[in-house]
Amino acid sequence: MKPNHTQDFPDFIYDLTPGFTPVIGGDYLKEDYVFIDLSANNRDLLRLEVASSEAFSMFIDEFLKNRNAKAAYGGYNELRTLYNRSELFNNNKEANRNIHIGLDIWVPAYTDILSPLDGSIHSFRDNDNFGDYGPTIILEHSQNDRTFYTLYGHLSRASLETLAVGDRVRAGDKIAELGDFHENGDYAPHLHFQIMESMQGNIGDYPGVIKKEDQDNYLQNCPDPNLLLKI
Repeated sequence: MKPNHTQDFPDFIYDLTPGFTPVIGGDYLKEDYVFIDLSANNRDLLRLEVASSEAFSMFIDEFLKNRNAKAAYGGYNELRTLYNRSELFNNNKEANRNIHIGLDIWVPAYTDILSPLDGSIHSFRDNDNFGDYGPTIILEHSQNDRTFYTLYGHLSRASLETLAVGDRVRAGDKIAELGDFHENGDYAPHLHFQIMESMQGNIGDYPGVIKKEDQDNYLQNCPDPNLLLKI
């Protein structure tokens, strides 16, 4: 894969917003968020039955309660063992696909999802494999004569019902709602948010979990989403 990227892309993303930029609707403030480590280094996960979306939801709820927080976030460039349960990431062809390159935000199902910037609907799809994104929306943005894309995964199926490619959205518009485990790829409710400089031919989908040997190429095309959101 030959990425279409430039070295200043991360700085460009950082400069688009002056401060905390909501992608979660409701009354969430910056101070309501807390960082969560879901990497292979988190020993608390060893006690968790990660194959169970219900058990993982309870784990997230307890984590937030213990920290008096409303939302958890994290996961960019994070090596995770959570994907071992899914043949999508754990098969002969895709073995060792376990590095997460989006930002996850853990909030309740059916929470509103907002566009952080002006844009339009590039594509959408229900990626309905076990462990996949489930319903997914990709927005196209043109800012300062530059085009790039943002991805929103683990949505509700109802979020896709009235969409059309090319529909315009404004910064702060509601574009979707989170799905529950029945429709979001069988995960505890959360948003997978990712930035791509180039879609590289993908429609309604873009890899959010990659192999170590592909890491450098993908990270050059997909900068840390928190450069934009500034949580």
